[in-house]
Amino acid sequence: MSNNVLKLGLPKGSLQGATIDLFSKAGFKVSDFDRSYFPRIDDEEISLILLRAQEMSRYVEDGVLDAGFTGYDWVCENNSDVVEVCELLYSKATSKPARWVLAVPNESDITKPEDLEGGIIATELVNATKRYFADKGINVKVEFSWGATEVKARLVSGIVELTETGSSLKANNLKIIDTVMTSTTRFIANKQAWADKFKREKIENISILLNAAIDARSKVGLKMNVKRENLDAVIKILPAEKSPTISGLADSQWVAVEVILEDKVERQIVPELKRAGASGIFTYQLNKVIH
Repeated sequence: MSNNVLKLGLPKGSLQGATIDLFSKAGFKVSDFDRSYFPRIDDEEISLILLRAQEMSRYVEDGVLDAGFTGYDWVCENNSDVVEVCELLYSKATSKPARWVLAVPNESDITKPEDLEGGIIATELVNATKRYFADKGINVKVEFSWGATEVKARLVSGIVELTETGSSLKANNLKIIDTVMTSTTRFIANKQAWADKFKREKIENISILLNAAIDARSKVGLKMNVKRENLDAVIKILPAEKSPTISGLADSQWVAVEVILEDKVERQIVPELKRAGASGIFTYQLNKVIH
């Protein structure tokens, strides 16, 4: 193993699968993650460990890890002094930010945070919830909840719970009365590691590749053959990120046109391209898009 090794933390739990899948699309092969807290990766300059997202920022701040992946919510909850390398817009269910919401039973008369004055709030996000109510000047008692927080909504005044789609809250007949915090996944680094030339470059390289894999999720490559006489009409249809790539073919009257675009756009314009004279149209999936 190389003397230069980046100690990198991956989130265990709900984000684990999505993170490892993202690494795969970025070109890294991670194995043994289903039976070991120390997965293997096909890069001798990276050493992996699986840790809960809730504690990741503390280990990164203390230098136990050089860098890691966690939610913005847990960086705030732990008040961790770390370098935020980048925001990564992926999660276990969607690409939208997750929300910590203040919720009460549907049958409750409570309609706004102020109605909870003097009440008890159950949550796993204790410190951030305390700050939320303090900023609003509302006096409540915030208690730590060891999971299954939705169940406790009818035992206390209200709960602060993490949601992406809101389906679990609806299933438990709970209504949202406010958003306490929104959160996305962050790639964070230890300050001393960030000052180290090798580690910083390694961290930046990982960041570039992961963001490229995320950008590729919503894009496809589109290629087609076009007669030169129809080229202007076809190019006008294409919402190219930059100018499309145009290559000559053996038949000098034809060219090949290639472009990268949003997958939603692709399905809209293919019929238009066909009508404009394009032929041999095909699309292909992308692993990475680097801007």
